[in-house]
Amino acid sequence: MDVSAMIPELLSALPLTLAITFTAMVAGFCLALVASTLRIRRVPVISNLVDIYVSYARSVPVVLQLFVAFYGLPLLVALFGAADFFSPNVAAMVGLSLYHGGYLSEVMRPAYLAVDRGQHDAADSLGYTFRQKIFRIVGPQAIHIGLPGYGNSIIYLIHNVALVMYIGAADVMATAHLIMERDYNQYQFETYLVLAVIYSVLCLIAWLVIRFFELRSPMQAPEAKATTQIRHALISNA
Repeated sequence: MDVSAMIPELLSALPLTLAITFTAMVAGFCLALVASTLRIRRVPVISNLVDIYVSYARSVPVVLQLFVAFYGLPLLVALFGAADFFSPNVAAMVGLSLYHGGYLSEVMRPAYLAVDRGQHDAADSLGYTFRQKIFRIVGPQAIHIGLPGYGNSIIYLIHNVALVMYIGAADVMATAHLIMERDYNQYQFETYLVLAVIYSVLCLIAWLVIRFFELRSPMQAPEAKATTQIRHALISNA
């Protein structure tokens, strides 16, 4: 099989790779948001349990987290009589969601804490509710600070999706290995080169999306406006 015939077969497995990535991205974001909130507010006992979860997600290799999800989920769903619901794809989504949520919480929490305390006090003095303070004052600043770290976490997630082949999920990486085994490993270099291009394109798209939001962050506009005003003032004084 030549490269031109290999590419369509690899791309046929791309939807599953994207589905696992997108599911882990959304579910992990929700987990990270809850975990960050609980760790910031320091709810007794619950915050300590969340600390353990974050430590697990950041300390245990991702491939081991996938194995834990793959072998642990059947035991859990069997208690609810839903053993038929389990599959390697579901285990991959759950395992990567837990990993991504724990990792991302260490991006969200520092971003929130990096906002100057004076911003909180100013919002309180103006009579803002907690929701107004988060959405109008603190939130935009925290998002601006955390966007680069969030972009890195998405790229790491895309990289780690390649590990789901070890639990039987037929993603792009697993399909590539099946192709090489079928062809008696004749085109290993070509296959891995195509894989490198596919993952590079996915990471590039993720970087471009994050960069788009960085450039259009509400925190960028005041800086640009202030710079323009200073420039005009200098020109007029000259």
